[in-house]
Amino acid sequence: MAETTGRTAIWGILADPIHHVKTPQALNALMEEHGVDGVMIPFHVGSGGLDSLVAGLRSMHNLKGFVVTVPHKTAIVDLCDEVSEQAQAIGAVNTVRREDDGSLVGEMLDGAGFVAGLRQGGVEPRERSVYLAGAGGAANAIAFALAQAGVSRLTVANRTRSKSEDLRQRLAKHYPAVSVEIGSPDPSGHEIVVNATSLGLREGDPLPLDVNGLSSSQVVAEIIMQPETTALLAAAKERGCRTHPGRPMLTCQLELMAKFMRMIP
Repeated sequence: MAETTGRTAIWGILADPIHHVKTPQALNALMEEHGVDGVMIPFHVGSGGLDSLVAGLRSMHNLKGFVVTVPHKTAIVDLCDEVSEQAQAIGAVNTVRREDDGSLVGEMLDGAGFVAGLRQGGVEPRERSVYLAGAGGAANAIAFALAQAGVSRLTVANRTRSKSEDLRQRLAKHYPAVSVEIGSPDPSGHEIVVNATSLGLREGDPLPLDVNGLSSSQVVAEIIMQPETTALLAAAKERGCRTHPGRPMLTCQLELMAKFMRMIP
């Protein structure tokens, strides 16, 4: 990395805890690749200090933006001056751009990164039927991105039905042309099956859906990056399904984040 000087632009990432984040390494490498005099640094901030930190970041003229991750994606929405309509509907923001006047513009790019990753892998969601396991933060963002991408039908399956219903209602308001249904653990009858839960992250986790409903005609996609082959993907491969791992979501999202924060052209 080039020497940091008084001319170096700064970007940050806000998280609690912070030790596990990989975004600074990836985006610093991307800036170096593009010849950008900039650096991303981690800001370890708890929920109680978020407001005061963000107020201070507004005053930093050489701060150009920041990435937001757990547990601040929801709280940051009200601390931005402007958020996209989709981020407002999702109720979360994970990327913030600081304008020259100190105002903060927020966007949610989890879902856009997932859809871009699918397309990069040769899977086009437009006019396809999709089964989505989960209704949490990542699942919300992915559901909205899939609806925006033009899926024909989206089935949301979550252990807490009220969360699925809340997501269904918000999707219906913003994307009335997309058929949204509440599903069961059975993913049969869909062309694309997506695990948007954290199940599979730890060894011994239960499967996020009933793999007996999978067939060789389906594409099964993950958002989990480590392990690269989750128990779900292993079960899907056994049934002849085409599989799509979680890493492309991150790769594509990093580029979208960098462009949104004007880190790269």
